[in-house]
Amino acid sequence: MPKTIVLLGTLDTKGREFAYVKESIEKQGFNTILIDAGVLGSPTIKPDIARDEVAIKAGTSIDYLIAKNDRGFAIDLMSKGASAIIQELHNNGKVDGIISLGGSGGTALATYAMRGLPAGVPKIMVSTMASGDTKPYVGVKDITMMYSIVDISGLNRLSSIILENAAGAICGMVKARTAKSNDIDYGKRKTTVGATMFGVTTPCVDKVRSILEENDCEVLVFHATGTGGMAMESLIENGFIDAVADITTTEWCDELVGGVLSAGKTRLDAAAKAGIPQIVSVGALDMVNFGHINTIPNQFKTRNLYKHNDSVTLMRTTPEENRELGKVIAEKLNKAKGPVVLFLPLKGVSALDKDGMPFYDPEADAMLFKTLKENLKSHVEIREIDCHINDPEFAKAMANALLQLIKK
Repeated sequence: MPKTIVLLGTLDTKGREFAYVKESIEKQGFNTILIDAGVLGSPTIKPDIARDEVAIKAGTSIDYLIAKNDRGFAIDLMSKGASAIIQELHNNGKVDGIISLGGSGGTALATYAMRGLPAGVPKIMVSTMASGDTKPYVGVKDITMMYSIVDISGLNRLSSIILENAAGAICGMVKARTAKSNDIDYGKRKTTVGATMFGVTTPCVDKVRSILEENDCEVLVFHATGTGGMAMESLIENGFIDAVADITTTEWCDELVGGVLSAGKTRLDAAAKAGIPQIVSVGALDMVNFGHINTIPNQFKTRNLYKHNDSVTLMRTTPEENRELGKVIAEKLNKAKGPVVLFLPLKGVSALDKDGMPFYDPEADAMLFKTLKENLKSHVEIREIDCHINDPEFAKAMANALLQLIKK
């Protein structure tokens, strides 16, 4: 049976362009579902799902949105309506991929709906905004942003090439995913483990990953750069991850102190709520991340700073900050509905935190460990290991503990 690709957009202003992409996709043997989310005027081509249905799904009416004449308000509601419709279609097996075209408003609308789809469903957004900061549009989902070069306003020699390429891209992604899916034996799915890593905890995480993979686990490693932690939290919430090796909890340093790699206040929440097995450690809680050294806020310029590279400057956390980090992490782990073991590496929490290295500070580490032990409830097991975090013995202890939790 032919696969189905959804096209979502504002057909009052971009109907001709969507018609071109729709025709290109159908020529390659795919079915299409065209959804209209426009509110400025009547659609210039006939959709499969009209804007009236999208508005109703958002709890309003298209007549109300037109009368209100507030573009931002309309985009917000039509985003929610389109997302609800697309999730229903996906649940019914009718979304094998999705593509959209738009400027700032259309991009915000379409990517909101795309973010509601699971990871792995092909998603392409052709946008005038794709050459700038795409984080608000992509979030933590696998959305492919394609820069349109020219505005999506009419068909010309350049725009037609871009749109043809986009159509080919979504068709190719759907074909590739279908072929790959046919090769998977879902009856033998491995236990999926989410792990967190920084450059300064890489030896530990690599060793843990190796042991877990030898024991028939699939390990997804997330770079703890803010979006990495958010991505892992999202996949846990969606049931994609079965267990967690949260070795590098450093994103809480940036959230607490004001660095640039925060994953937000909900970091460490998802695994606790889901009740999945988790081992947790204090990897890289010795550092806050900033950009180029010239971007360091004035109040921090006299602190212990380390130039990681020309674009990244690290700042050592103080004993007082480690006390607060200990309280926050203990509060998060205390809420765990499933088994959790906290591992404390007594000889240092990162590659920079060992004797002779710039962030070696036994007093700060001791405050972190002391606060955690004082605030954790009895159901959270604590294991103190007289090793550095990157020592093989520490990694082995963590990996074997997680394997035991999974087995139970």
